[in-house]
Amino acid sequence: MSDTARAEPDGLPQPRRTYATICLGAGIAIAVLDASMVNIALPSAAQSLGLTPAEVVWVVNAFQITVVGTLIPFSNLGEILGFKRVWSFGLALFLLGALGSALAPSFGLLLAARVAQGLGAGAVMSLLSGLIRFTHPGSQLGRAIGNNAMVVALCSASGPSIGAAVLAVAPWPFVFAVHLPIGLAALAFGVRYLPDVPPQRRPFDILSAGLNVVAFGLVFLGLDLLLHRPATGGLLLTLGIVCGIALVWREMSRSAPLLPLDLLRVRAIRIAVIASTCMFAAHILVAINLPFHLSAAGFSPVQIGLIITPYPLAIGLLAPIAGRLSDRLPSAIPCAIGGVTMASAMALLSFLPADRPELICPTLLLAGIGFGFFQAPNNRAIVISAPRARAGGAGGLQSTARVLGQTFGATTAAACFTLAGPWLAFLCGAVLAVLSAVASLSRR
Repeated sequence: MSDTARAEPDGLPQPRRTYATICLGAGIAIAVLDASMVNIALPSAAQSLGLTPAEVVWVVNAFQITVVGTLIPFSNLGEILGFKRVWSFGLALFLLGALGSALAPSFGLLLAARVAQGLGAGAVMSLLSGLIRFTHPGSQLGRAIGNNAMVVALCSASGPSIGAAVLAVAPWPFVFAVHLPIGLAALAFGVRYLPDVPPQRRPFDILSAGLNVVAFGLVFLGLDLLLHRPATGGLLLTLGIVCGIALVWREMSRSAPLLPLDLLRVRAIRIAVIASTCMFAAHILVAINLPFHLSAAGFSPVQIGLIITPYPLAIGLLAPIAGRLSDRLPSAIPCAIGGVTMASAMALLSFLPADRPELICPTLLLAGIGFGFFQAPNNRAIVISAPRARAGGAGGLQSTARVLGQTFGATTAAACFTLAGPWLAFLCGAVLAVLSAVASLSRR
């Protein structure tokens, strides 16, 4: 049975559905904007706090590692305590962390506030897909996911520019606080308008949650350190893998495990997760490689930003179209088209000279079209193929696949820089996009 045929006639009535959609969009928008704006503020923060670049980058790492380790536990907690309650708690904690980051008098307190922000972002991101499923009718689910992907893409594209504008008129701490009004409004409206999903009566497995946090945290920290401190990175990576094996062994016999192994047994979900991991790895290879590729050709940061702009804009514009298409067709078709298109563009990028922006821009537009065609239909396949009672687990699994792909892509990019250069990274991205397309076709 196709995932289109399995759509369920549910969702909130109007106008509550519209208000809930705006709340969810605002919540994910400020999380994405924060992540993309903070990078711009790092040099100013390092100068103000007397930090080296290697030290100040932990402002980003502390946030990312916390998000990675808490996506799955928060998705499970949302099923147990209620989606709206955990989402509201997460957004409130994110806003408190943002305020703490803006007011932090020392580097240690800044890192603590960023961890709090990461905890809040983990709750907001992990429950987003589940809340979308309960907000919209099944026949409009692809459209809703596509609109959400458009918000994420446009915020990713505009974040650096907004951050630069803030820094032009205010000191760097204001980068953390600028989105507080939007977040507070989303929190106030979300408490009233988000769907009331009945909680499930089962205990929360604290030990499994702890193992999950430690496993993902150590693996990602080890990968980050592997090239610079091989011994330390290898040790942390090994410990993380051991903790991951212990977590899987513990979860194997559970009927509703914290780690969504039950969902991975569903073929459509398993294949969509594999395709998502490959495609997001290809996506991050574009995002990481291009600035270095163009900088080596002598372009300024402003010029690089303008040259790259067609990529996120194409993603944002195509995602809603692909989402609507996935409500009418099996998701395998647009996902495969997106993978092949992305692979073609990345293969072209590996051969194009870096000093020819008139050729690079249309190629990036093609890459953005490919990724935009893939993202919403694949996310819809994960969400709609899971039982409604496991919507939280499906959302956490979807977010974890995205982060896994991004981290694998970043590690691949670093290795390619060391071995050959950006051209090899683009080719690796093309191979990953082809694998994503093949995986998507196999679920028809």
